[in-house]
Amino acid sequence: MDIGIIAFIIYKLMMLIKETRAEQLIKGIIVLIIITKLSDIMQLHTMYWLLKNAMTVGVIAILIIFQPELRRALEHIGRGKLFVKSELQKQEIENMLKEISTAVSELSKNKIGAIIVLEQDTGLNEYIGTGVLMDSEISAGLFINIFTPNTPLHDGAIIIRKNRIAAAGCFLPLTDNQNLSKQLGTRHRAALGITEISDSLVIIVSEETGVISFAKDGKLSRYLDPKSLKEILNNEYTSKEQVVLRKWGVKDE
Repeated sequence: MDIGIIAFIIYKLMMLIKETRAEQLIKGIIVLIIITKLSDIMQLHTMYWLLKNAMTVGVIAILIIFQPELRRALEHIGRGKLFVKSELQKQEIENMLKEISTAVSELSKNKIGAIIVLEQDTGLNEYIGTGVLMDSEISAGLFINIFTPNTPLHDGAIIIRKNRIAAAGCFLPLTDNQNLSKQLGTRHRAALGITEISDSLVIIVSEETGVISFAKDGKLSRYLDPKSLKEILNNEYTSKEQVVLRKWGVKDE
């Protein structure tokens, strides 16, 4: 059991750092450990002394270097099913998704750029604070008005908390992923950035092409139509609702 638990922890850690900067840093640390061992075997005393002392202070350096990854790991643990928040009613979800789908369809047709963030279990207060607080009901017309070019809030993101628009014109962190296509603009990079550090769901409409995209867990799905987007969102909220029902021993009808 002890070995199994440790193996599981190592596996989860590997999944968390996969395709991130931490993966390359860990490879570098492994190379340094191998060189340190070889210098000891070959009796290169000066090199061994330098590397050994570097490893001693390296623990503090690792905490600083891996700060984003450590934060991401702790947030991932905090999003476990022991910390489920109160959920929306089925009708509220349906109404919200209907309005979002209608708005995205119109924005796409008119090639109006947009980024809509749906907060999940990870709180986004620090990003809500960068925009204009609204606490408004969700409506397709309001989305379109906010994102219409040359209006004060059209460049930022809308953040939805539960079934309310918490704020508009919000600034989001950009992704650190260097392997993205050069065709992706700031909106797509901001969408990936917020999903890398939270469990948010993000909808993006390209201003240049009108293409609809969806981001989750640092991954991007592109070239969606309004119907497929609504199905994806519905599946996300349905699966979450089923988890909550099972947690409290309620049968899903």
